Amino acid sequence: MLPLVLASSSIYRKALLERLQLPFECAAPDIDETAQPFESAASLTERLARSKAEALAERYPAHLIIGSDQVVLLDGEPVSKPLDHAGAVDQLTRSSGRTLTFSTALYLYNSASKQGQGIVEPYHVTFRSLTGDEIERYLRSEQPYDCAGSFKSEGLGITLIERMQGDDPNSLIGLPLIRLRAMLAKEGVQLP
Repeated sequence: MLPLVLASSSIYRKALLERLQLPFECAAPDIDETAQPFESAASLTERLARSKAEALAERYPAHLIIGSDQVVLLDGEPVSKPLDHAGAVDQLTRSSGRTLTFSTALYLYNSASKQGQGIVEPYHVTFRSLTGDEIERYLRSEQPYDCAGSFKSEGLGITLIERMQGDDPNSLIGLPLIRLRAMLAKEGVQLP
Protein backbone atom coordinates (compact mmCIF):
# COMPACT_ATOMS: atom_id res chain seq x y z
CA MET A 1 0.00 0.00 0.00
CA LEU A 2 1.22 3.47 -0.86
CA PRO A 3 1.48 5.79 2.16
CA LEU A 4 -1.45 8.16 2.72
CA VAL A 5 -1.25 11.94 2.91
CA LEU A 6 -4.13 14.21 3.88
CA ALA A 7 -3.73 17.48 1.97
CA SER A 8 -5.21 19.58 4.74
CA SER A 9 -4.49 21.36 7.99
CA SER A 10 -8.11 20.94 9.15
CA ILE A 11 -8.39 19.37 12.59
CA TYR A 12 -11.87 18.16 11.59
CA ARG A 13 -10.70 16.31 8.46
CA LYS A 14 -7.78 14.84 10.40
CA ALA A 15 -10.12 13.51 13.10
CA LEU A 16 -12.41 11.99 10.47
CA LEU A 17 -9.55 10.25 8.65
CA GLU A 18 -8.25 8.87 11.95
CA ARG A 19 -11.50 6.91 12.23
CA LEU A 20 -10.32 4.65 9.37
CA GLN A 21 -7.38 3.54 11.56
CA LEU A 22 -4.84 3.86 8.75
CA PRO A 23 -1.45 5.56 9.16
CA PHE A 24 -1.29 8.91 7.37
CA GLU A 25 0.55 12.20 7.32
CA CYS A 26 -0.96 15.68 7.09
CA ALA A 27 0.48 18.39 4.87
CA ALA A 28 -1.02 21.78 4.07
CA PRO A 29 -1.06 22.54 0.35
CA ASP A 30 -0.29 26.07 -0.78
CA ILE A 31 -2.89 26.87 -3.44
CA ASP A 32 -4.95 29.85 -4.53
CA GLU A 33 -8.53 29.19 -3.40
CA THR A 34 -10.09 32.12 -5.25
CA ALA A 35 -13.26 31.22 -7.14
CA GLN A 36 -13.19 31.68 -10.91
CA PRO A 37 -15.82 33.93 -12.54
CA PHE A 38 -19.13 32.08 -12.98
CA GLU A 39 -17.78 28.94 -11.26
CA SER A 40 -20.48 26.88 -9.54
CA ALA A 41 -20.04 25.70 -5.95
CA ALA A 42 -19.64 22.10 -7.11
CA SER A 43 -17.05 23.08 -9.74
CA LEU A 44 -15.13 25.22 -7.25
CA THR A 45 -14.93 22.51 -4.58
CA GLU A 46 -14.03 19.87 -7.17
CA ARG A 47 -11.22 22.02 -8.58
CA LEU A 48 -9.87 22.92 -5.14
CA ALA A 49 -9.92 19.32 -3.84
CA ARG A 50 -7.98 18.20 -6.91
CA SER A 51 -5.57 21.15 -6.72
CA LYS A 52 -4.86 20.47 -3.03
CA ALA A 53 -3.99 16.83 -3.71
CA GLU A 54 -1.93 17.49 -6.83
CA ALA A 55 -0.06 20.39 -5.18
CA LEU A 56 1.65 17.89 -2.86
CA ALA A 57 2.62 15.38 -5.57
CA GLU A 58 6.18 16.62 -6.00
CA ARG A 59 6.81 16.44 -2.26
CA TYR A 60 5.09 13.04 -2.00
CA PRO A 61 5.90 11.27 -5.31
CA ALA A 62 4.72 7.74 -4.40
CA HIS A 63 1.69 8.35 -2.19
CA LEU A 64 -2.09 8.37 -2.12
CA ILE A 65 -2.95 12.02 -1.50
CA ILE A 66 -6.39 12.97 -0.23
CA GLY A 67 -7.72 16.41 -1.14
CA SER A 68 -11.06 17.76 0.05
CA ASP A 69 -12.87 21.05 -0.06
CA GLN A 70 -16.29 22.28 0.97
CA VAL A 71 -18.65 25.10 0.11
CA VAL A 72 -21.78 25.77 2.14
CA LEU A 73 -24.74 27.41 0.42
CA LEU A 74 -27.87 29.14 1.69
CA ASP A 75 -30.26 30.02 -1.13
CA GLY A 76 -27.42 29.51 -3.60
CA GLU A 77 -25.11 31.97 -1.83
CA PRO A 78 -21.88 30.85 -0.11
CA VAL A 79 -21.80 30.81 3.70
CA SER A 80 -18.34 31.23 5.20
CA LYS A 81 -16.91 30.61 8.65
CA PRO A 82 -18.37 33.25 10.96
CA LEU A 83 -15.08 33.86 12.85
CA ASP A 84 -16.84 35.60 15.76
CA HIS A 85 -20.01 35.64 17.85
CA ALA A 86 -21.80 38.35 15.85
CA GLY A 87 -21.15 36.55 12.56
CA ALA A 88 -22.44 33.27 14.02
CA VAL A 89 -25.61 34.93 15.35
CA ASP A 90 -26.22 36.37 11.87
CA GLN A 91 -25.67 33.00 10.14
CA LEU A 92 -27.89 31.03 12.49
CA THR A 93 -30.60 33.69 12.33
CA ARG A 94 -30.59 33.54 8.52
CA SER A 95 -30.53 29.71 8.61
CA SER A 96 -33.46 29.41 11.03
CA GLY A 97 -36.20 27.29 9.42
CA ARG A 98 -34.18 26.96 6.20
CA THR A 99 -31.90 24.47 4.48
CA LEU A 100 -28.12 24.75 4.03
CA THR A 101 -26.44 22.68 1.32
CA PHE A 102 -22.93 21.42 2.02
CA SER A 103 -21.12 20.63 -1.22
CA THR A 104 -18.04 18.57 -0.29
CA ALA A 105 -15.53 17.48 -2.93
CA LEU A 106 -13.14 14.58 -2.46
CA TYR A 107 -10.17 13.78 -4.67
CA LEU A 108 -7.80 10.85 -4.18
CA TYR A 109 -4.59 11.23 -6.19
CA ASN A 110 -2.07 8.45 -6.76
CA SER A 111 1.11 10.47 -7.26
CA ALA A 112 3.02 7.39 -8.52
CA SER A 113 0.59 6.60 -11.36
CA LYS A 114 -0.58 10.22 -11.73
CA GLN A 115 -4.20 9.00 -11.69
CA GLY A 116 -7.00 10.40 -9.58
CA GLN A 117 -10.57 9.77 -8.53
CA GLY A 118 -12.99 12.50 -7.56
CA ILE A 119 -16.57 13.13 -6.49
CA VAL A 120 -18.70 15.95 -5.12
CA GLU A 121 -20.95 14.86 -2.27
CA PRO A 122 -23.97 17.07 -1.43
CA TYR A 123 -25.48 17.08 2.04
CA HIS A 124 -28.54 19.07 3.11
CA VAL A 125 -29.22 20.35 6.63
CA THR A 126 -32.59 21.85 7.52
CA PHE A 127 -32.65 23.91 10.70
CA ARG A 128 -35.54 24.16 13.13
CA SER A 129 -37.08 27.58 13.58
CA LEU A 130 -34.70 29.02 16.15
CA THR A 131 -35.33 31.74 18.70
CA GLY A 132 -32.74 34.35 19.55
CA ASP A 133 -32.37 32.81 23.01
CA GLU A 134 -31.72 29.34 21.55
CA ILE A 135 -29.07 30.75 19.23
CA GLU A 136 -27.37 32.62 22.09
CA ARG A 137 -27.40 29.59 24.42
CA TYR A 138 -25.98 27.36 21.71
CA LEU A 139 -23.21 29.78 20.71
CA ARG A 140 -22.20 30.45 24.32
CA SER A 141 -21.95 26.70 24.87
CA GLU A 142 -20.12 25.51 21.75
CA GLN A 143 -18.60 28.60 20.07
CA PRO A 144 -18.43 27.11 16.52
CA TYR A 145 -16.80 30.20 15.05
CA ASP A 146 -14.44 28.15 12.86
CA CYS A 147 -17.30 26.19 11.21
CA ALA A 148 -19.14 27.29 8.09
CA GLY A 149 -22.82 27.44 9.01
CA SER A 150 -21.98 28.22 12.66
CA PHE A 151 -22.77 24.81 14.12
CA LYS A 152 -21.20 21.43 14.85
CA SER A 153 -23.47 18.50 14.03
CA GLU A 154 -21.10 16.22 15.93
CA GLY A 155 -21.75 18.27 19.06
CA LEU A 156 -24.60 20.24 20.58
CA GLY A 157 -25.38 21.73 17.15
CA ILE A 158 -27.41 18.61 16.40
CA THR A 159 -30.15 20.12 18.62
CA LEU A 160 -30.63 22.96 16.11
CA ILE A 161 -31.42 20.61 13.25
CA GLU A 162 -34.80 19.40 12.06
CA ARG A 163 -33.60 17.14 9.24
CA MET A 164 -30.43 16.05 7.45
CA GLN A 165 -30.34 14.45 4.00
CA GLY A 166 -27.44 12.91 2.13
CA ASP A 167 -25.49 9.73 1.54
CA ASP A 168 -22.56 10.38 3.89
CA PRO A 169 -22.94 12.36 7.13
CA ASN A 170 -19.14 12.71 7.31
CA SER A 171 -19.28 14.98 4.26
CA LEU A 172 -21.05 17.52 6.46
CA ILE A 173 -17.90 17.74 8.61
CA GLY A 174 -15.62 17.90 5.59
CA LEU A 175 -14.46 14.43 4.46
CA PRO A 176 -16.85 11.90 2.86
CA LEU A 177 -15.50 8.68 4.42
CA ILE A 178 -17.93 6.32 2.67
CA ARG A 179 -16.76 7.53 -0.75
CA LEU A 180 -13.13 7.65 0.42
CA ARG A 181 -13.28 4.01 1.50
CA ALA A 182 -14.47 3.02 -1.98
CA MET A 183 -11.70 5.06 -3.63
CA LEU A 184 -9.05 3.55 -1.37
CA ALA A 185 -10.35 0.06 -2.19
CA LYS A 186 -9.78 0.78 -5.91
CA GLU A 187 -6.17 1.56 -4.96
CA GLY A 188 -5.83 -1.78 -3.14
CA VAL A 189 -6.19 -0.42 0.39
CA GLN A 190 -8.08 -2.90 2.53
CA LEU A 191 -10.29 -1.78 5.37
CA PRO A 192 -12.52 -3.94 7.58
